[in-house]
Amino acid sequence: MADYALKSSSQRLLEALIQRGLLTEKQAENALSEQRSSGDPLYKVLERMGYLPPEEVLRTTAEILEVPFVSLADYAVDPDALQTLPAELAHELKVFPLFRIGDVLTVAMTDPGDIAVIDRIHAHTGLEVEPAVATEDDILSAIETHYGIPKAFDTSLDKVLQEIVREQPEETASAAEELKAKAEEAPVIKLVNLIIAQAIRDRASDIHIEPEERHLRVRYRIDGVLHEAFQPPKHLQAAITSRIKILAQMDIAETRVPQDGRFQVRLDTREVDIRVSTLPTVHGENVVMRILDKSNIFLGLEDLGFLPDTLEKVKQMLSSAYGIILVTGPTGSGKTTTLYSALQSINSIEKNIITIEDPVEYRLPLIRQAQVNPKTGLTFAAGLRSILRQDPDVVMVGEIRDSETASIAVQAALTGHLVLSTLHTNDAPGAITRLTDMGVEPFLTASATLGVIAQRLVRKICPHCRVSYEPSPALLEELGIKPGNRPIKLYRGEGCRHCKRTGYKGRIGIHEVMVMNDELRELVLKRVSSDVLRKAAIRHKMRTLRQDGLIKALRGITTVEEVVRVTNLE
Repeated sequence: MADYALKSSSQRLLEALIQRGLLTEKQAENALSEQRSSGDPLYKVLERMGYLPPEEVLRTTAEILEVPFVSLADYAVDPDALQTLPAELAHELKVFPLFRIGDVLTVAMTDPGDIAVIDRIHAHTGLEVEPAVATEDDILSAIETHYGIPKAFDTSLDKVLQEIVREQPEETASAAEELKAKAEEAPVIKLVNLIIAQAIRDRASDIHIEPEERHLRVRYRIDGVLHEAFQPPKHLQAAITSRIKILAQMDIAETRVPQDGRFQVRLDTREVDIRVSTLPTVHGENVVMRILDKSNIFLGLEDLGFLPDTLEKVKQMLSSAYGIILVTGPTGSGKTTTLYSALQSINSIEKNIITIEDPVEYRLPLIRQAQVNPKTGLTFAAGLRSILRQDPDVVMVGEIRDSETASIAVQAALTGHLVLSTLHTNDAPGAITRLTDMGVEPFLTASATLGVIAQRLVRKICPHCRVSYEPSPALLEELGIKPGNRPIKLYRGEGCRHCKRTGYKGRIGIHEVMVMNDELRELVLKRVSSDVLRKAAIRHKMRTLRQDGLIKALRGITTVEEVVRVTNLE
């Protein structure tokens, strides 16, 4: 009954957001599905999926339930109310007492319909509870300001490091047994857990643990940019590295060759896979941990940033019965997410979809996924041959790395299969010439290719601190933007606590979609350069990466600085 009530309240909220024009019906369906699988509050799901900031969702919640929405930043706190609610309970329930009038206590919370929380407060205070709505960030900030942090919640880096310094002398030996013993000491375990947990909460995609000559540096990659997090003492280097290796089931005694491993953690009801890579350097082993948050991969094509006309082109390609669709871009440009979203858009009980990947990053329902294993001879080419004997309708090849894989993929596309794969090229036309360079005959490439999607990721402007400004004529001229009758406005983030003063929060794709047509096929047969292909594709209304990015900048989604950072001058 509780689950049913939760779902129906979520549906009512989503309907209200749709009516207010804040969500599309498709986005609401995606959010409800994600909430049912993750169990997270709807405002967190909508923020994680990049649809709406929490404040917008919670304001609508307050309106529906006819309770007040409060901003706690400049709120005048009632001392009597603070005394009625214990600090530990405020921390545990993530609620903040606003004021007391007689036997009624008004409490700020994120879910005013949570009867269990209201009953807990009533049981501890003996007062009737009136809920108000506030964002979780506001509530936690108010709790920390007015209550402080109880010992049970004090997991700061300084405290952990002080504990390690007291309990652990400087490193004097590197024997495997001693390293393992140090790595399994409680303070070191706590420090590594803290590094990982903080990275996940900061939405980092990677954790870099980098040894220098006299210190150790920890950096997080957030929204594609590295930020220094902290510097643990140098003498903890071996213990930290060994602890991570133990988690990833790697050989802690081997420090001279690169190693790879993975492990899984659970944080705040979320399951997160972590892929670990070590590399010997002159100052010790460099460790990089890739964070694979399963909740971030289940996105529809509509959520990836495609403009409406571009999205229609992609859907038309995916509706084809056979042919090859290529997604190109550098490492970390979101190619895997695009491929997975494309597969999910065509996934059904009537289709047999099989993938060969290196590695399998996320498990997808109803799709057979195989992982490359060179030690057993399961390469992309060998795996692709075997897949074609499994009666597939759709095949995804994680990456085309060599001429053999390229030839088999193209042949599969010509023999009745829809093939999706990736290539490392700078733009969409470059993918065609890359196939030719790999030895695929131009007439095969021309016949098999449906289209190419090139993409990059740009940081989105933080919705909490976004401001507009009028660009200078010189900047508009440099960007190739012609001012019309109305003044042109651009946007940027001023920086706030929600975005850690960067002005950016989250990322979105910019795309260049080249759909093959008769003219382009003729040019491919003539082995023309990618520049000639590019000019012809633009004549057929292909929007370049920079043009796509500038449209998003004019719409206030990203900044022109971000677009210039990830695209070339045209």
